[in-house]
Amino acid sequence: MTTSLPRNPSVVVIGAGMTGILLAIELEKAGVTDVTILEKKNDLGGTWRENTYPGVACDIPAHMYTYSFEPNPEWSHRFAHGDEIQAYFKRVSDTYKVTPKIHFNEAVTDASYNDGKWTTKTNQGKTYVSDFLISATGILHHPARPNIQGLDSFQGKCFHTAEWDHSVGLEGKRIGIIGTGSTAAQVIPEMIKLGKKVSVFQRTPQWIVQVPDTNYSEKEKIRWRKDKAVLKRFHKWYTFAVEQTFSKAVIGKKLPHMLMSFLCKRNLRNSIKDINLRNKLTPNYRVGCKRVIVNSTFYKAIQKPNADLVTEGIEKITEKGVLTKDGKLHELDVLILATGFHPFNFMRPMNLTGKNGVSIETVWKKKVQAYRSLFIPHLPNFILMLGPNTPIGNFSVIAMSEVQTKYVLKIIQDWRRKKFDEIETTEDALKKFAAYLKAGMGNTVWLGGCQSWYLDPDGDPAMWPYTWSRWEKEMKTPDYKDFALTTF
Repeated sequence: MTTSLPRNPSVVVIGAGMTGILLAIELEKAGVTDVTILEKKNDLGGTWRENTYPGVACDIPAHMYTYSFEPNPEWSHRFAHGDEIQAYFKRVSDTYKVTPKIHFNEAVTDASYNDGKWTTKTNQGKTYVSDFLISATGILHHPARPNIQGLDSFQGKCFHTAEWDHSVGLEGKRIGIIGTGSTAAQVIPEMIKLGKKVSVFQRTPQWIVQVPDTNYSEKEKIRWRKDKAVLKRFHKWYTFAVEQTFSKAVIGKKLPHMLMSFLCKRNLRNSIKDINLRNKLTPNYRVGCKRVIVNSTFYKAIQKPNADLVTEGIEKITEKGVLTKDGKLHELDVLILATGFHPFNFMRPMNLTGKNGVSIETVWKKKVQAYRSLFIPHLPNFILMLGPNTPIGNFSVIAMSEVQTKYVLKIIQDWRRKKFDEIETTEDALKKFAAYLKAGMGNTVWLGGCQSWYLDPDGDPAMWPYTWSRWEKEMKTPDYKDFALTTF
């Protein structure tokens, strides 16, 4: 712990999900004790608190999806279920005494910067003043409802997967699901188990790779509780394996992409015997252009007698169900929206105002960008965790947050040493970083002929186009020539 530095900053963190908890732990280790976490809901956990739909699980191996310093011997599956992940984050938060720092049910409404301080206001009428403001609001937390005519006219039950209505009985019901992405691939098999008839409305088929979801025995867990070094080896092995396959495949490395393409196409060919159904499920874009789905249940489920894959476009929603463009009315009791999230909202809709009254809406009017995915011009001492162009590539978001947190801590420690009072990235540095990203995009699969949530409104992927190891290396040390540093 570093306690001998000249000053101790006050830090406000927005969001008590995976990243907010991590920040509080690492700030405490570094000797930064004045930390307040503002959480809009009544519990921590972020996406794992929000998403409680049947079948919810992580598509990253569980032993990789943990903090590097806190391996978890309690996972019951290779791909951890949502409730287990939520329990893990709550346990970690309690163990590291983060929970008392969290102010629940306090959604941030306004944050403004003046004279070296951030003033943050919440919907509870409370005000917090801090030296640093860090947004840990995550990427996918604003549900996107489809813009389909008549959606509000449906007389049955209708809800988004991230707002699951557990009061609705599903057994024996006629269920419709709009969407076939990662969430849909998990929830559809569960609905097919329950529903009398399940209609899946597919706009675009997805590439799916099958990785067996191993169940871990109590005997294995007992061994892991005694020897956590085994779990750390699992963490390293899975990280290496994902980096060398998924992550390199999507940035255009030929052999990994050939392997990923082979595995996805073989999985489709071997799993779907009916040629007509297989044709409906075959994408017309490169593997990885959309996020590759890791799933071993969807293909089996979609072939069940009570499953209907509907590929005709949706004309409109009526009181009774979904009318498709071929004139057929699919009558439903329940309509589930597996239509994803708004990925470019980040900390919005809060009012965020930086230097000289410049708002985030003005800064991002033309394009949502951040230097090193973390810093935004005109917003001194403000940090956006997991911002645009943070590596995704089917990698662990926890690993991304850990790399970014180390980078941020180096800056905060230099502030503590009085090297500066105010730090903001320059417009020039942001332009150069954007050009550097664009130069690497040509070889990636994200420009492979599909529409995906990876793409911003200009059609540019908000992703990291280089290797994971290169990103780690470049994030080792802040380059202060890319910042305007001010001393008061």
